[in-house]
Amino acid sequence: MRRATFYQIAVVAGFVLLLETLCLAGVIDKITMPPPHRIAIDFVNLMLSGKLYPEIGKSLANVLLAFALAYVIGIATGTVLHAFQKLREILDPLFATYYAIPIFAFYPLFIIIFGLGDGPQVLIGFLLGVVAVIVTILNGLDRVPGVLRKTALIGRMGPFETAMHVTLPFCAPYLLTAAKLALAYAFIGVIGSEFIMARSGMGYEIGFAYTNFDNATMYPLIVLILLFSII
Repeated sequence: MRRATFYQIAVVAGFVLLLETLCLAGVIDKITMPPPHRIAIDFVNLMLSGKLYPEIGKSLANVLLAFALAYVIGIATGTVLHAFQKLREILDPLFATYYAIPIFAFYPLFIIIFGLGDGPQVLIGFLLGVVAVIVTILNGLDRVPGVLRKTALIGRMGPFETAMHVTLPFCAPYLLTAAKLALAYAFIGVIGSEFIMARSGMGYEIGFAYTNFDNATMYPLIVLILLFSII
């Protein structure tokens, strides 16, 4: 085990132990939060019962759809933008300030356009993730050595062939970073929007459990989301 990994595990374990101590000492009210060992037991019971599997599956399907759309469209858009520097210069200020825009504020408009189904949730997850992918791909393409592009020209490769066989393979580390960012933002967008107006999904179930003081459901679902995100 790497030293950094050991320290990461130690920090998490120390934080959990601190919560356990505070809960058992009564510093944190049990109504507000049960001890971590109780949450672990409730998590196992919830998973064994299987009663929320449809909700979990629905949320994960929407997250994966938002992720796939953001990732594929983001890579394609970033690759095209890199070839048109004037257009990139026009859009750069938008990319720089994009995450200052409260996407969730447009949720009522998305409901009017797409209805109360899964469309608004997937769209928010997509909108949060796609710009992160575009910016990451642009950063990667900026670092492609000029000699590789000249080699592609000598080989008479077209723009598509150059992207698929030269520039994007060189940007593999940035592609992986873009995937991590897109997935994280997809989780934020989908689960967050389920809190607002959705009628199902993990976000809805967490909000419903919170309203009804159902800690045995709320905290295990929060732990499940954390596990999915970390994995």
